[in-house]
Amino acid sequence: MLPLSVLDLSFTTTATSGAQALRNSLDLARLADRLGYRRYWVAEHHNLPSVASGAPEIMIGAIAAATHHIRVGAGGVMLPNHAPLMVAERFKVLEALYPGRIDLGIGRAPGTDPLTTLALRRRQDGRGEDDFLERFQELMLWKSGAFPENHPFRKIRVMPEDVPVPPVWLLGSGEYSARLAGEVGLGFAFAHHFASLEAEEAMELYRESFRPSTWLERPYAILATAVVCADSDEAAERLAATADHAYIRRWRGDYGPLVSPEEALAYRYTPSEEEARRANRRRLFVGSPDTVARHLGAFARAVRADEIMVTTAIFDHAARKRSYELFARAFGLVPPATSQGTP
Repeated sequence: MLPLSVLDLSFTTTATSGAQALRNSLDLARLADRLGYRRYWVAEHHNLPSVASGAPEIMIGAIAAATHHIRVGAGGVMLPNHAPLMVAERFKVLEALYPGRIDLGIGRAPGTDPLTTLALRRRQDGRGEDDFLERFQELMLWKSGAFPENHPFRKIRVMPEDVPVPPVWLLGSGEYSARLAGEVGLGFAFAHHFASLEAEEAMELYRESFRPSTWLERPYAILATAVVCADSDEAAERLAATADHAYIRRWRGDYGPLVSPEEALAYRYTPSEEEARRANRRRLFVGSPDTVARHLGAFARAVRADEIMVTTAIFDHAARKRSYELFARAFGLVPPATSQGTP
């Protein structure tokens, strides 16, 4: 069976404060750890009322402290918002505290709106150009320690010096990241839950581009997708009304907290909204454990995924936990004996 992992956005709801949403993330992480999920990744978003955390490094430390086996990481750090040296420092500290359990996922997008992007970056050099590749190359040099002899950064010691930068993953929803991850020889996580590019195309491009590296001998692709699982198809459809409603609000530029299934079901979609909702259902797997396992299992095999990472937008925290329990059962997950040696 494919390894299973969690992508958590620490969703707020109309009945849940931001502080409670963060505590719910810790609670869900403990459950995922007990169930045997391989990874628990948290995202970086800013100025979104639906997402409680804009500081993945802090959440990673708290989640790693509250769990025992599961790998914990960023899904991801939006590199254009940060100096590569600071990213290397923070994740070396996390790796020192929780050795062998930290992942560093890197994203190219800002994770927010243009004004907030300006606020995040205005104390940086301010060239106003897309310098992601330059930052990414610098980060990998901090990881390898392979700055050229005449490079001024070669004199900088990234502390703690005796700890490596943890495994780096490239995240993406399009061709650029898929190709770059392959060319550099890194693991690739494809954001199917919001991508416009077809997963099969992205995964194939990654594998075709892959070159073995110091970091990875063979390509390894994570399929990140959205799932709502419940005891029956009918129950899952009811819960998924929240996810449908949230998608349409985002489609309109409204990033408010998740609403209850009752409020979502009472909403009347315009014809264009209904068309968009139906189209988005191609990226959302909804149903009982058997239904989800059948459809998502076939999809994962078709795109040759090495791992499935699930994000779940459910209003009620208990129902969200139940979704992950049922999903784990559907895919035959068993608790791990140890976290050591996990790729």
